[in-house]
Amino acid sequence: MVRLRLKRMGRRHRPFYRLNAVDKRTQRDGKVLEQLGWYDPMSKDESKQIHLNADRIKFWLEKGAQPSDTVGDLLAQHNLIDASAWQSARMKKIEKRKATVVEAKIVSDAAAKLEAEAKALEEAEAKAKAEADAKAKEAEAATAAAAAASEGGEEESKEG
Repeated sequence: MVRLRLKRMGRRHRPFYRLNAVDKRTQRDGKVLEQLGWYDPMSKDESKQIHLNADRIKFWLEKGAQPSDTVGDLLAQHNLIDASAWQSARMKKIEKRKATVVEAKIVSDAAAKLEAEAKALEEAEAKAKAEADAKAKEAEAATAAAAAASEGGEEESKEG
C-alpha cells in the first residue's frame, strides 16, 4: 500500500519536510517512490511555506494512496481533497482511538479489581488457616496438660 507522508529534512530546530509517495512499510526517511512537494513550516512568507505537485498527488490518490494525518490536513487546506470528508474521517479515527483507550482502561480496571479480590480471598484463607492452626495447637496443649495432670494424679495415688 502506498502512503503519502512527510520526510523530515533540515537541521536541528529548523525542520523542513518533503512530501513523498512511499511504501507503507518504509521508514520515515527511507526509500521514496516519488517526491510530490515540500513543506517549510519555519518560512515567514506563507506563499513560500508549501509547494505541492497537485497533478501527481491526485494521480497517487486515484491509485489508492492513503495520506497520513498531517498530509491529509495539508491537502485539505489546499483543496486537493474534500475537507469535510477528511475531517469526518479523521474524527471517526479519533473516536475509535478514544474508544480503544477507554476499553483498555475498563479491562485493566476490571483485571486490577479481580486481582485485588483474589488477593483478599487468599489473605482470608491464610488467616483462617492460621486461626485453625492456632486452635489446633491450643487443643493439643490442653490435651497434653490434661494428660500430664492425669499422670500426676496417678503418681500421687501410687505413692499414697
